[in-house]
Amino acid sequence: MNIKKIDRRHFLATAATAGAGLATATARDWSGNKPTRYPDPNLISLDPRFDKYKLGNTPLQRLYTNPNTLWTEGCAWNGVGRYLVFSDIPNDLQMRWIEDDNRVTQFRKPSGNSNGNTFDYQGRQISCQHGNRRVVRYEYDGTETILASSFDGKPFNAPNDAVVHKGDGSIWFTDPGYGSMWHYEGNKGPLHLKEAIYRIDAKTSAITKVADDIFKPNGLCFAPDLSKLYVSDTGDGKNIKAWDVDGEKLKKGREFASMKLDGFDKPGNADGIRADVDGNIWASAGWVGDGYDGVHVFAPNGDRIGKILLPEICSNVCFGGRKRNRLFMTASQSLYAVYTDAIGAHMT
Repeated sequence: MNIKKIDRRHFLATAATAGAGLATATARDWSGNKPTRYPDPNLISLDPRFDKYKLGNTPLQRLYTNPNTLWTEGCAWNGVGRYLVFSDIPNDLQMRWIEDDNRVTQFRKPSGNSNGNTFDYQGRQISCQHGNRRVVRYEYDGTETILASSFDGKPFNAPNDAVVHKGDGSIWFTDPGYGSMWHYEGNKGPLHLKEAIYRIDAKTSAITKVADDIFKPNGLCFAPDLSKLYVSDTGDGKNIKAWDVDGEKLKKGREFASMKLDGFDKPGNADGIRADVDGNIWASAGWVGDGYDGVHVFAPNGDRIGKILLPEICSNVCFGGRKRNRLFMTASQSLYAVYTDAIGAHMT
């Protein structure tokens, strides 16, 4: 009798794939008092390419939820401090989840109704402020440096999300204007500029507009080799776009992936996005409903290969932890995390 040997890792990945279609994000106790049987049914392979990143013996965890929290966003990992910073935009608050004891503390209030956060390669926090219509950097002594507040003599609408280029230290950010649309997330008022993507030069501090051929540019990330910039469109595009990075410029803008998914009546939004070292794009997904909302994972060619289902609308994601293999997810009133066998491509 010929018996095929199956190693433990292969067994766990295969088991996690089985029964994937049975998962619903709300059909579980999220308190942690009644653990979910492994493999976690909310980690779903849509393509065998996702199996290598999915662990069969790890849970999807809700790290924090609070009825007073209104809309969590902008998660970013600080490796030195071993904490995750994230925003509650309407409450004008930044919070901090601390790894060593799982505490969540108030980090900054007021925060300028901050949305996206990231860290530069000197460890300084950078935040996009809806309320103040600017991008700021927090220095080592806690003081605030304004990096961008206007372009062509006009104030920004409401900077949304930012990433730092590892090669030259430049900061790239989006300005879709959501913080100008409601008093709830900032200061309601007219859009002063066409929605666009901008770059702040690390040496000269000069601000340039690098692309505006997109409806509502939102989350963004670089490819592992920095050759492409990916940006989610939460406007009419309902997709993730990609551009080739040509020094300080972008060229050849095109659709990377659509947020339309068979079996659902409408496309959702990809908001925050991050790349892993293999070039896959991990995108928050929401505004459709159970079975869709959470995180969608796209292969380097744009194929959707996996899903992580959440019971809330996911707004943003980042990789963190000591090995950058833990995916953190901000979602409506909560913070979630799951260990993966993927490694985040960049620091935050």
